[in-house]
Amino acid sequence: MSEFSGKVALVTGSSSGIGEAIARRLSALGAAVVINSAKSVEAGERIAAELGKDAIYLQADISDKAAGERLLAATVERFGRIDILVNSAGWTTAIPHQDLAALTDEIFARTFEVNVTGTWLLTKAAMPYLMNSDDGNVINITSIAGVRPVGSSIAYSMAKAALNQMTRLLAKSCGPVRVNAVAPGLVETPWTRDWQAQHEAVRARAPLKRSATPDDCVEAALGLLRNRYATGHIFVVDGGLTLAI
Repeated sequence: MSEFSGKVALVTGSSSGIGEAIARRLSALGAAVVINSAKSVEAGERIAAELGKDAIYLQADISDKAAGERLLAATVERFGRIDILVNSAGWTTAIPHQDLAALTDEIFARTFEVNVTGTWLLTKAAMPYLMNSDDGNVINITSIAGVRPVGSSIAYSMAKAALNQMTRLLAKSCGPVRVNAVAPGLVETPWTRDWQAQHEAVRARAPLKRSATPDDCVEAALGLLRNRYATGHIFVVDGGLTLAI
């Protein structure tokens, strides 16, 4: 028996980056895994195929309430339960904080629709399923932008701060389901591959002298899942960067 055998994990935004890394590790540790994305269907289907018979891909934009409910229903139809929900789906666009005009109403609304509203709606709808688990878990992927005035945009920083507070409130209110967050600094993903100046800045200032990797985030998530007395934590994974900024 592997560590997570018999568990079912739904990982949103798992066709690449942090979500993909978490889904792959949970699968390797025995969990049945649902791969999800809003658009990257081919990548999601490929990952699910690579993970084998106990993995499926389901397309859904979590900012759409009905789509999120269908995602949950399809997960339960296929696997019969949900034990772990990893909210990794997110959206942002880089806008200098001082350029308020560039942060349009449309960008602001979309940032909150995906990062906050979508995550809230999906988690709320998933909670009855998680309550039926012997160790129901929610892991929210947030950011140090939620604990410091940094990030790809003001809207993104505000949204991640809201997610961190949501994590604490749900942990307080929804026990015995455990709700925790992983809050990374800059992570080396396909989305940040061209952000050389930002990676150099992190290397110059972070005590550990590098950006995070998806595996760093995986290890944080696994630590929170493994400790059955941990809830309400915001696990900052930033190589000490927030100590220096």
